[in-house]
Amino acid sequence: MTAFLLSVHVLAAILTIGPVAIAASMYPAAVRSAAQHPDDPGKPATVVVLHRITRVYSVIAIFVPVFGVATGAQLGVLTDTWLIVSMALTAVAAAILIGLILPGQRQLLSDVWVHRDVAAAGRRLGMQTGIFNLLWAIVVVLMIYRPGSTTGA
Repeated sequence: MTAFLLSVHVLAAILTIGPVAIAASMYPAAVRSAAQHPDDPGKPATVVVLHRITRVYSVIAIFVPVFGVATGAQLGVLTDTWLIVSMALTAVAAAILIGLILPGQRQLLSDVWVHRDVAAAGRRLGMQTGIFNLLWAIVVVLMIYRPGSTTGA
């Protein structure tokens, strides 16, 4: 059962967090491009698609911590420091996504449609997305390195 839970956890992370990280990272540049080329209908359409990917995959990504906690419980490591730190960083990343990135994307999307300046907000969103991605990179390292692990990996 542990192998199944871990497999679902890793697959969910790859298939949901990966697209969120990539789409959210592409978003600020796509918004700037859409603002610079207001007559090109493909530019705002790209922004809409990137926002939709970020939003939809963010909802589906709830499976990552659900199966992660189930795996941790099965392995008996829920009280290990590396896992607690990973869960805390995951919660912070989720808060940044829900509280800053998704609303920031929505605002920039509406700004593009009414031809408002998006430069400052786009830079801020890029920074927030970078922090989000850095947190996930740290979580991945903790999941692989697992301080105190007896596996040697």
